[in-house]
Amino acid sequence: MDYNKLFRLDGKAALVTGGARGIGAAIAEALVQAGAAVLLTDVLEAEGKETAAGLRKGGGRVEFLRHDVTDEAQWEAATAAVKQHFGRYDILVNNAGIETSSLLAQCEVEDFRRVLDVNVTGVFLGMKHAVRAMDGGGSIVNLSSVAGIIGTAAHIGYHSSKGAVRTMSKAAAIECAQLKNGVRVNSVHPAIVQTEMGDAFVQDFVDLGLVPDAATAKVAFEAAHPLGFGRPEDVACAVMYLASDAARWVTGSELVVDGGYTAA
Repeated sequence: MDYNKLFRLDGKAALVTGGARGIGAAIAEALVQAGAAVLLTDVLEAEGKETAAGLRKGGGRVEFLRHDVTDEAQWEAATAAVKQHFGRYDILVNNAGIETSSLLAQCEVEDFRRVLDVNVTGVFLGMKHAVRAMDGGGSIVNLSSVAGIIGTAAHIGYHSSKGAVRTMSKAAAIECAQLKNGVRVNSVHPAIVQTEMGDAFVQDFVDLGLVPDAATAKVAFEAAHPLGFGRPEDVACAVMYLASDAARWVTGSELVVDGGYTAA
């Protein structure tokens, strides 16, 4: 058994949503370094093009496409673009997501629905079109969160969406296994990662008056992670594993990458 080869992604093609920055950009970089060709998509066009260009300078096969994950026609175009650019489609990473903060009693239904549309419908559409296009099998990795496992205050929409991603991934995994189409589906569950979105999550508690100031909020949340806050590359490593043949017997799983947050 050549274990080094199992962790490689040479000759495979991937689509990474929300890849312009943060965790998505780190995932794209990890997949490229493991040998995959990557179509990086995002609604942040300038940042996405810049990230793709940087990865190409490092020798990677990377393309960028502007992509609203709530739009099925744009999913059809993105799926076709993977095959157009690279001739195949092996890996989908549903990373694009948003969060809004509000106490339950003040949560506007429009904000709740918007989070579900991006975080849940976007993942559903990605899986739907990937399963159709992955000839001979592949790996789908859906970014959920510890928010899909436990609860916190002031983020009812985000928790609802990430819980849905967790169970959707399991349902899709079982269906694909029973249909024997060769597609594996797993979810990854980070806690707070040092990104703009992670910083915004901590700041939300200050803005809502639940914590007196940003410094207090940061200290409290970091203390809740026995290993401290995560970095984008910590999540990227988990995704790279699930995308590889090293995880060929792994489907329907939830890989928690949280510095001990949910174990404490």
